[in-house]
Amino acid sequence: MMKVLTGESPYNEFIFDPRSISVIDDLVVVEGWEGPKVYWVHVWTVKNGTISQFREYFNTWLTITELRPLSWLSRHHGSTLWQSQPRDLFKRSLPALMLAM
Repeated sequence: MMKVLTGESPYNEFIFDPRSISVIDDLVVVEGWEGPKVYWVHVWTVKNGTISQFREYFNTWLTITELRPLSWLSRHHGSTLWQSQPRDLFKRSLPALMLAM
């Protein structure tokens, strides 16, 4: 995937058609679907306008949760920041994964 993203790959039939793009602090969460058996989520960490880390999840229900120690008065501690929405795969069971921030 890195070669495709950096332009080093001669593979030019790669179609990137995300269903949703969300920004959470320094993360960009991109969700997409490529037919009845392929649901994916990309999580990019962006530093100074450059993708510094890329994570890709296939056919996985992803939840991003805030776990940083915040003020004890904060209502957002431990809250869900983002959750997968694989609407086209509602009849399938997907393994769940939590990404802690």
